[in-house]
Amino acid sequence: MAFDGQSKGRACIIGAGCSGFTMAKRLKDYGIPYDCFEMSDDIGGNWYFKNPNGLSSCYQSLHIDTSKWRLAFEDFPVPEDWPDFPHHAQLLQYFHDYVDHFGLRETITFNTAVETARRRDDGDWDVTLSTGETRTYQWLIVANGHHWDARVPDYPGEFDGYQVHSHHYRDPFEPFDFRGKRVMIVGGGNSAMDISSELSQRPIAEKLFISMRRGVWVLPKYMNGQPADKAVLPSWLPTKLGRKLARSAIKKRIGNMEDYGLPKPDHEPLDGHPSVSGEFLTRVGCGDIHPKGAIDKLDGDGVIFKDGTREKIDAIVWATGYNVSFPFFDTDDLRAKDNRFPLFKRMVKPGYENLFFLGLAQPLPTLVNFAEQQSKLCAAKIAGEYDFPPREEMEKVIVEDEKFHLGHFYDAPRHTMQVDFNAYVKDLMKELENGRKRAKATA
Repeated sequence: MAFDGQSKGRACIIGAGCSGFTMAKRLKDYGIPYDCFEMSDDIGGNWYFKNPNGLSSCYQSLHIDTSKWRLAFEDFPVPEDWPDFPHHAQLLQYFHDYVDHFGLRETITFNTAVETARRRDDGDWDVTLSTGETRTYQWLIVANGHHWDARVPDYPGEFDGYQVHSHHYRDPFEPFDFRGKRVMIVGGGNSAMDISSELSQRPIAEKLFISMRRGVWVLPKYMNGQPADKAVLPSWLPTKLGRKLARSAIKKRIGNMEDYGLPKPDHEPLDGHPSVSGEFLTRVGCGDIHPKGAIDKLDGDGVIFKDGTREKIDAIVWATGYNVSFPFFDTDDLRAKDNRFPLFKRMVKPGYENLFFLGLAQPLPTLVNFAEQQSKLCAAKIAGEYDFPPREEMEKVIVEDEKFHLGHFYDAPRHTMQVDFNAYVKDLMKELENGRKRAKATA
């Protein structure tokens, strides 16, 4: 059946991480036929520790930085006995319980990757699988995640020691033993904070450095005795005013970064994706973590920094982020250049209205149930209950939305997909209602 913009047809979901299986649940609720392909042997994606597909970023000690109060699916509460910030194994078990509770497991095809997805002249998608089979779908849903294609910066010189991207870091002892070593972490995000806090413990690294090109604000997990992300400003409060009040509270709570010996940020709190850690600032203050500035060049058994200093280094952990990649597409239209991939409501590229990208955002504060919200619009469109606005309006909205969500962030690859979760969802539900009205008007 050719895609005609109204008929339901059949959908293909790429990936069975939390974005993929919550989309599957929504389609199942609607009675829309779909296939979900997962290249690994089980669900969980990035939260599947030691995932045999090699694409998980989980390390042994990892706890999610979002509190349990903000990550639960709408119709499946998290266990009451969970700690505020659950371990990755607890989160993965929650995912398994969700999939089994809603009978989704039997609808997922495991150990099967999507090799290519090509759009046909009639608008349908030819999807070629790792089995060699090609199937045709009217709808394509991309849920392959964006924390798997590790990005490592290119510096002049050579380094003779051990190097690993944080994506492949698992624990302090295997496959590399960090005990007694002079270690440098590069980066200023959550992974950099967590891994440096772990390796800087005195029984492990002899000395630990962290290199940051620019200062960042490191926010606590708790404020006023509660998980920091549990506090939600009233929905009626203007976003800019809410951000101003939050900045004031953050500065009052943690002070200035340079007072800890860290580089002074060149931006205000919340003008960059915040790094969250309950331990990092304390370890810096205790002298266990030694801040350094930007790298100038690699130098054999050491590193030379922009300020001219040199440190002997045995091992480097590159916590330098990820590229946004869709390896199954072979057209430039569907490639993220410099991690920039503007989309209508962070889901749809105008001209490709039967292609949805789920979870392709960096929402504050939560990602786990972000795609659950997006799936509402996707399913409504496939079911014929929702219509997109005209292409010109979609393109105008993309510009306006990016200005709203990104305008206050400094320019960096990690800030190309930022959204404020609460503001985004409120706007998404408004757009969904408007789209339902458009659909009824043309029925």
